[in-house]
Amino acid sequence: MSDDPAGPRPDPWDRFRAATPARINPGRSGDALPTAALLQFQADHARARDAVHGKVDFAALARQLAPKPVLCVNSRAGDRPAYLRRPDLGRRLDESCAARLPAGDWDLLFVIADGLSAQAVTSHAVPTIEACLALLPGWAVAPVVLAGQARVALGDEIGERMGARLVVVLIGERPGLSVADSLGIYLTYAPMVGRKDAERNCISNIHAAGLGYPAAAAKLAWLAGQARLRRLTGVELKEDAEARQIKAIDTDL
Repeated sequence: MSDDPAGPRPDPWDRFRAATPARINPGRSGDALPTAALLQFQADHARARDAVHGKVDFAALARQLAPKPVLCVNSRAGDRPAYLRRPDLGRRLDESCAARLPAGDWDLLFVIADGLSAQAVTSHAVPTIEACLALLPGWAVAPVVLAGQARVALGDEIGERMGARLVVVLIGERPGLSVADSLGIYLTYAPMVGRKDAERNCISNIHAAGLGYPAAAAKLAWLAGQARLRRLTGVELKEDAEARQIKAIDTDL
């Protein structure tokens, strides 16, 4: 029972907790966390580990993408332990896969890469691509490439071999203790082996409690249009928020 005749006082931290999934003043029980907070931490840590070590069902993604044509490739990382220990292997195509990629003349190529969160790719990659395609009428879009044990830079080699002017890599982002299924998008103009991170544009935090599919698609459509017009991506291509908002209104998003 509270000694305050007005009843228990509200926790002043509640308004901050309501605004974010981050841990805000979880409290103390002696020298440790309260039991509830400790169990929540352990559960979130387990979800993050599962996301990193999980496996994407690329066959299921291919079925979801149908009738769009898809191609399947792998990086030089032969398994998950090698992928996690050797990031460099995840940036280059397995030689047998590289030889099978057809060359063409494409405005844009989507690559779905497993990255560091299988859950993010499984949940968000296909609806994000569908939302993007709806805003890119008239673009010559290559077959979607499904890439296993892949890092962002793997898209550079894929795009170069397939003759794409722009490559869009959708990849599972490194999970945190509040979000384990966050998807990221990386856009690169004139992809080729050796491109730097500064030559890309990134759209991150695509998940249920973060950036939605229509907003992510609107950002990508604007950036891709400007990239094609100005023939560049990266630090020299800044997102014009006002122009993006106008585009969203025009497309009834």
